[in-house]
Order: sequence, then structure tokens, then C-alpha cells
Amino acid sequence: MEKPKFKLSPSSINLFLECPRCFYLSLVKNIKRPSGPFPSLPGGMDKILKVHFDRFMEKGELPPELKENNEVKDCKLFDDKELLDVWRSNFKGISYFDSKSGVLLRGAVDNILVKGKKLIVLDYKTRGYPLKEDTHEHYQTQMDIYNFLLRKNGYLTENYSYLLFYYPNKVTLTGEVVFDTIKDGEKVFQKAVSVLFGEEPKESCEWCEGR
Repeated sequence: MEKPKFKLSPSSINLFLECPRCFYLSLVKNIKRPSGPFPSLPGGMDKILKVHFDRFMEKGELPPELKENNEVKDCKLFDDKELLDVWRSNFKGISYFDSKSGVLLRGAVDNILVKGKKLIVLDYKTRGYPLKEDTHEHYQTQMDIYNFLLRKNGYLTENYSYLLFYYPNKVTLTGEVVFDTIKDGEKVFQKAVSVLFGEEPKESCEWCEGR
């Protein structure tokens, strides 16, 4: 594979959706948006949840938070641990190289469910407060990108994904925190690629208008 001209991820695609000009400046001119501190809770919980799910995968079972959900009763956890570790890696992940544009798209999943011959993306989200009615909509593009990547790698997938949310409910007397659970990828990828190889977008946001 030739060296990619640009490397995209779900986070850079989200930047494109927020502001095409910031996206262009970041990827083409290497002018980055200022970034705030990254909270440690989601990263720490992410590792714990992956270990938690892997324990049940090795037993051929679904974890309790999924086992009682009728939506996934016919599913099982993806059990190719070696491949899943690659797909989870921020440095490898699931990738697709678009030879026409020379753009590499890569994303790292949390987990995969299997239903018959099809794969379903399963993503964990940790929050500090309960969900709102539209919370899931903020992750639609990310999930679409993962689905797109799997299909480009030759896998059959369902036309939907699952988001599993965790947020703190209470702290027990022994100090344990109890958690409650509760667009089309290819089109947005191609739109982002067209911006990279076009003129700098004129419409700006609060981040790039003063540049």
C-alpha cells in the first residue's frame, strides 16, 4: 500500500461535520484546534469494560447487562480475540485505504456482536449523568464509520449498531461505584475527502474565524 496522503478517523470526520474549515486547516495545513484536558474516567472505564466483556466472551456468554435484553438475545460476542485486539487498537484498528484519493480511514471499535453471519458494532459510552432523548444521535456518524470500515474489509454487517451507556448511580458503603446501563458512513467519508482536495472552505466557526 502506498503512503496515505491523509489519515482520517471517526474523530476527524466529526470535526468535518462540525466545521469543514477547521477540518481542512487541521488536515491540510496542520493548524489544529486547541484541545482541552481529556478526562481520565472514560479511558479507565473503557479498559475495565473490555476486560469485563472478554471474560464472558471466553465463556461463550453475554454479560448480564446484555443477557436480559431481548434485542440481542440471538447474538453472541465476537470470539476471535486476536483479531478483536487489532480492531480495538488505536494504532491499528479497522482500516480502509481509498486508492482513488490516497486517503486512509481508520477506527478502533470497543466490541463486536455476531448475529448469524453478520457483525454488529457494539460501543461503550461512560457518562457522568443520565441520558437525554437525543444522546445516541451524537454518536451516529461514529457508528456509521465503523460499519463502513467492516464492510470495506469484506464483512457482512447489520444496518444498525448498539450503544451501551454506563453512568454512575450510587456509591456503596464499601466505596464501590454502581453504574446503570442503559448517516451513512461512506457518504460522509467521500464528502470529507472532497474537502481535503478542494479549496479552503470560507464558512468559519468560533475556532477558525479569527485565523
